[in-house]
Amino acid sequence: MTDSTAQTGSAWAAWPLDREIVLARVIDAPRERVFNAWTDPVQLTAWFGPAGFTIETRTIDVRAGGSWRFDMVAPNGVRYDNRMTFLRIDRPRAIEVDHGSDKDDDPGRFRMLVTFDEQSDGKTVLTLRQMHPTRAQRDASVGFGAVEYGGQTLDKLAAHIAGRTV
Repeated sequence: MTDSTAQTGSAWAAWPLDREIVLARVIDAPRERVFNAWTDPVQLTAWFGPAGFTIETRTIDVRAGGSWRFDMVAPNGVRYDNRMTFLRIDRPRAIEVDHGSDKDDDPGRFRMLVTFDEQSDGKTVLTLRQMHPTRAQRDASVGFGAVEYGGQTLDKLAAHIAGRTV
């Protein structure tokens, strides 16, 4: 068990797998640098979101108890309002958030855990776990493209960290 995994708590360990989406990526950078890309508002807004999407931030306060309210704008101009509420920031191991639309009591909201595991070769294994309240919501998210879009988002993160245009 890695140090990040040990920090996730029993709720994550006991979560039903049929209500979860897991994405992982090896990033060619030290853990602290990858973690900073998730917690520095300038960096986060530069790379976050699927390929071709842009981010328009309304407010951002990256700290436990803070939130990020933003629109994700698709290439065709469709806007998706989002709100992330930061529940836990355990530098440089983990970030835990509630993520959904920018509405109070959003029924589509899910819990997200991002862990950062440093490797001996200076790379970081980033794991992003989404816990959905029901299997149906998880399946709807997969159907909407959560896995594909999540992979594209992590590709943009890797490119950002490597200094390539995203």
